[in-house]
Amino acid sequence: MRTISAGLNTHLQSETTSLATCWKATLKNATVYGFTDHTENITYNGVVYQSSTGYTPTNITTTENLSVDNLEVVGMLSASSIADADIEAGLWDYAEIEIFQVNYKDLTQGALLQRKGWLGEVRTGKTVFTAELRGMAQKLQQTVGELYQPTCRATLGDARCGKNLTAFTFTGTVQTVTSNRQFTDAGLVQADAYFDYGLITWTGGLNVGLSMEVKTYTVGSVLLQLPMPYSVQVGDSFSIVAGCGKRIIEDCKTKFNNVVNFRGEPYFPGTDALYKGPD
Repeated sequence: MRTISAGLNTHLQSETTSLATCWKATLKNATVYGFTDHTENITYNGVVYQSSTGYTPTNITTTENLSVDNLEVVGMLSASSIADADIEAGLWDYAEIEIFQVNYKDLTQGALLQRKGWLGEVRTGKTVFTAELRGMAQKLQQTVGELYQPTCRATLGDARCGKNLTAFTFTGTVQTVTSNRQFTDAGLVQADAYFDYGLITWTGGLNVGLSMEVKTYTVGSVLLQLPMPYSVQVGDSFSIVAGCGKRIIEDCKTKFNNVVNFRGEPYFPGTDALYKGPD
């Protein structure tokens, strides 16, 4: 049940109101952004809600059957607040969102909370971003459990895999750049495909701290799955981990000697066994 102050309750029941909707975003790194549909900035509880990068919300739909709430927020991209590259870098992934209304003429009346949740899918265009807000009921829609599959379900190096990746991690420096997705480093002398499906983490340059999966690797040349959000430049340093195709023989046994921790069912009968006729 929502509770509001007596003053705000009285204001909401009046014939004319001076309400402004605010949107507060708290990123995983604890950075806080505020936006409002008001014509001027609003400072509330120490957060400045910017009007220059206002947003346009859709109608909020809530049902009693615990289905996921429906709400999208469309806003302008701005270099000082929300940049396209920051969204592509994942800085806004799973940001905590609060949407509420205040009386901009009397902020001491408090706020009326309208929705709280997390960002889901974020789409960007040339001048706007569209963010999907997932409500609290989204947690109830998550699948619990795992499916049978021939490949390993563990992530290389995690607790279930248990493999120490020190011997499979290498450092390097960008020597030539083809694009934000492809570059070379003659110091990488491992065989072709050694880093396929591996992970690169930038330790220097504009992308420092960001990671990206490797699509293909040939000796000295790396092609990433997706372009890095910020420019890759000569001299940027990185660490790169060998890739795992999650296959029991080629990867888990031959490459990593870790069959005991394989988390798949490579010999489980597939659908072909259901349709197979008598011998």
